[in-house]
Amino acid sequence: MRTVLVFGSFDIIHPGHVAFLRAAKRYGDRLIVVVNRDAAYRKEKGRVPIFSERERLALVASLRDVSRAYLGDRPGSWTVIRRLRPDVIGVGYDQRVDHPGLAAQLMRLRKPPKIVKIQRFNNRKHKSSLIKKRIRDAERNP
Repeated sequence: MRTVLVFGSFDIIHPGHVAFLRAAKRYGDRLIVVVNRDAAYRKEKGRVPIFSERERLALVASLRDVSRAYLGDRPGSWTVIRRLRPDVIGVGYDQRVDHPGLAAQLMRLRKPPKIVKIQRFNNRKHKSSLIKKRIRDAERNP
């Protein structure tokens, strides 16, 4: 059974997320999603998420293509890759394949997973930051 592992914040679940997860699942038999912790979200994006890490985890876990969902490690730690030992790691179009934390963990594995870049899905419309901006604009101009 081939395991695919993906990472993400998933603050507001939208069709782009669903397409990303569905595309990642095609690389294996089961899809495991690691949801960024609130501290990692704040560090990466410079703001607090709309939904807490527990809420985001529950939302992701409820999606049909997701076999299991876990909270990620604390910022700077990548032990989840060693624990889950995926066959494939799916990386979103806006995520770095050459992230130093990821590279360091992959070097520690006897059998490193294949890294695949998942293509974007209509990013002009289905991108969390754009959706949040449209919400803020709609609140300002009802």
